[in-house]
Amino acid sequence: MMSGHSSYVPSSGVMQWLDARLPLPRLVYDSFVAYPTPRNLNYAYTFGGILAVFLISQILTGVVLAMHYAASSAIAFESVEKIMRDVNWGWLLRYMHATGASFFFIAVYLHIFRGLYYGSYKQPREVLWILGVIIFLLMMATAFMGYVLPWGQMSFWGATVITGFFTAFPLIGEPIQQLLLGGFSVDNATLNRFFSLHYLLPFMIAGVVILHVWALHVTGQTNPTGVEIKSSKDTVPFTPHATVKDGFAMVVFLAIFAYFVFYLPNFLGHPDNYIEANPLKTPAHIVPEWYFLPFYAMLRAITFNIGPIDSKLGGVLVMFGSIIVLFFLPWLDTSRVRSAVYRPIYRVLFWVFAADCVFLGWLGAKPAEGIYPTLALIGTIYYFAHFLIILPILGLVEKPKKLPNSITEAVLAKHGGSGHPAGATASPETKG
Repeated sequence: MMSGHSSYVPSSGVMQWLDARLPLPRLVYDSFVAYPTPRNLNYAYTFGGILAVFLISQILTGVVLAMHYAASSAIAFESVEKIMRDVNWGWLLRYMHATGASFFFIAVYLHIFRGLYYGSYKQPREVLWILGVIIFLLMMATAFMGYVLPWGQMSFWGATVITGFFTAFPLIGEPIQQLLLGGFSVDNATLNRFFSLHYLLPFMIAGVVILHVWALHVTGQTNPTGVEIKSSKDTVPFTPHATVKDGFAMVVFLAIFAYFVFYLPNFLGHPDNYIEANPLKTPAHIVPEWYFLPFYAMLRAITFNIGPIDSKLGGVLVMFGSIIVLFFLPWLDTSRVRSAVYRPIYRVLFWVFAADCVFLGWLGAKPAEGIYPTLALIGTIYYFAHFLIILPILGLVEKPKKLPNSITEAVLAKHGGSGHPAGATASPETKG
């Protein structure tokens, strides 16, 4: 548990007066200046700060866009075009918001895979991981509802397909679908519901993010070695060490983001969404946004009945199950060693799993015909096998490398120092 006596000293009489009544400056100082962080953090740990910047950007641009958007099926498409053409800097706000959603997911996927690689979900950080998965679910719901708002062809038919999933559930499916739609088909009531929820959910995400950061500060941050902090020599103050590294990573990431906003604003979208929604004309190939494609591939991979479960319900259960399994990951991984740096077999299988996820994303963009459903089924089976079979068994049979006795020892050994003495005993975390 990362806690201790605060070293904050008010810089003036006013700050001393405020500190005695509302110690907000002390909270900021203890959390973002003097907070001890592992001295061996690399750039893979910068995506948390990047995600915070993008969350703020998405909320601010979304609030301004909402001032000009008309949540009416008759004029929603026209209002988006009006924002692009007639609102001062409207084109920039719209492109920042739309492209920002894609970059938000890029950062969150990299953040998740970093957690998987370095074992950030292991004891005592189970709640921290679960809160992160909840944020991911809220992001997916927010992004889906936001994609409907431009009221283009892909918006309309994407909403039709996704809300149709709920009819797969017996008894409760149709009432849930009608509650979401506000009727029996995607129409004006649907657009109003989705607009309201799309506006609300980002503030819910911000609330869970606060809990996520709180949980991080209670348990402390992991590091590439997976070894816990043992002394003050293993840490450095958050500022300037972590802030400089986070700041540099943000500049690089935002530079790439700016390139897409100004030069390739529609590269990550679908051209059919620049055609106004038409309930009488179905697009040749309905696909969700790229960040949903792996889950869409899993949904379509189930083309057969499984006992009393028909293929439609089976696909929906598999799609939702691919997210639900992440909640149980801290208990499915039986290894007592956190970091893949010291788990040679897991390190290889991690990259196989990452390749499988990319493969599923590629398949999600392909039509559900020919060999693609079969390949999607193979990719789906491996996805679940990684969590339900490989991780539980691997933790019992894999022989990890010897862990360093401390973070400082690992840092000195990496830089050619004498921090890894001959004859050093293995850390207790490698035993058993």
